[in-house]
Amino acid sequence: MRGAAGLAATRGKADEGMTSYEATNDDFLHLDDGLPADIARLKDAGELGRAVRLIEAELDAGTRPELAACLRAERARLLRTPLDFSVTRERAIAEVREEWPEFGEADLDRLIDHGRVDWRLVEGEQRFLPSFFDALRKYPEEMPGMDCPRPDRTAQLATIAEMRKAGAAERHVHIHASIAAGDAVHVGPETPVRCWLPLPAACPQICDVRLLDATAGVQVAPTDAPQRTAYWEAAGQREFFVDYEYTIRAPYVDLWAEKPAPAAADARFAPAPAPTVADVSERRPHVTFTPYLRELADRLFADIAADDQLGRARAAYDYVTKNVDYRFQPAYLLLDPIADSCAKSLRGDCGVFALTFITLCRLGGVPARWQSGLYAAPAEVGPHDWAMFYVDGLGWMWADCSFGSAARRDGDEQRRRFYFGNLGPWRMVANSEFMAPLTPACDILRNDSFDNQVGELVVDGRGLTSHDFTWKTELVSMR
Repeated sequence: MRGAAGLAATRGKADEGMTSYEATNDDFLHLDDGLPADIARLKDAGELGRAVRLIEAELDAGTRPELAACLRAERARLLRTPLDFSVTRERAIAEVREEWPEFGEADLDRLIDHGRVDWRLVEGEQRFLPSFFDALRKYPEEMPGMDCPRPDRTAQLATIAEMRKAGAAERHVHIHASIAAGDAVHVGPETPVRCWLPLPAACPQICDVRLLDATAGVQVAPTDAPQRTAYWEAAGQREFFVDYEYTIRAPYVDLWAEKPAPAAADARFAPAPAPTVADVSERRPHVTFTPYLRELADRLFADIAADDQLGRARAAYDYVTKNVDYRFQPAYLLLDPIADSCAKSLRGDCGVFALTFITLCRLGGVPARWQSGLYAAPAEVGPHDWAMFYVDGLGWMWADCSFGSAARRDGDEQRRRFYFGNLGPWRMVANSEFMAPLTPACDILRNDSFDNQVGELVVDGRGLTSHDFTWKTELVSMR
């Protein structure tokens, strides 16, 4: 067996200049082309080094150029897998035992069988994400020996009540965000470095965006960029920051009323563009109308008229929030076609929830699209994704299926219903499209080739992964 050392050697070979093997961001549009059977079997068996060798041999031969993009993407995924899935089975059990001494092999297998723990085979060994432990705390009934505190929802519920009473909630937010190359990354005085950090974009929720301060030399993308950023090209710079402020207004609409009324508009905020053909279409590979999803949609919408957009969107929301449970995910480039996989596994994180809802809406003829950026609340700030959907007469509205699923786990039906149509004012919107280019475009494989929530760094022509850099997003003020 070649083993993990062999896989590392293969990676080193690429780093020494075998650029014909290197994936581009667009290669990931071809994941659903599918691997040759022999390579797919090696991948499934966890023989990642052998699978990489066969991919490189196939790319060298060039006999099936139609598969080249998929092969390059899969090679990048195989090299990334051991970085993300770095926790051995022995270490996973030891970590849980620090809080729950009785935890054992059978308990871990039970959690795996229940879909609570994601895993991959790496050179024949079962590996887990470092975040698996924190994910388990969301299910205290299944982890009786662990400390699983319930989240404090007081401020969240108060804001929801504010929106219901006033018809909207508005906040003025100041955020400081930074990214830095890790200590192991060499950045000499002349080393070329490129950096992108997310910025608030023009959208129906946000106005009055101001860049207050930034690392020298910043270039700011247009306000309507699909993934808006601050950008730098610098030599020898290993850390970058932005300080920005914006106003966000979250309107309230009750989509469970007998005759829902549209939320009141505010002239300060940019209106959402009219729906387009893209909003009801497939987008390979993750928003794809697979046979399974078509059958699921046929069942969900069987008794709902084709012109009842609200009813169909509600059916999609109900299905996702009542059936899909939260589970931390690896880097999205490691995920197979997302909506189809989620609908089968019934597990996902916020972006997986959003893409599954978007796909089901589009299958039902309901325009739907992506939004993402930050969940910027007084007590926490972090990356987050959600969806928009369109209903004639009501316009564009929002759905946060991740928050809706959490409300269902808590037994709070009112809160679950709130996140169908509404978000709350604790958001920063940077991205309006999934799988969109940065500005200027990044010609090197990104850490996240689909979305941009924490930023990207390219050092000396190499795109850094989240294992190579650190990032921080801080709420300076909210009023």
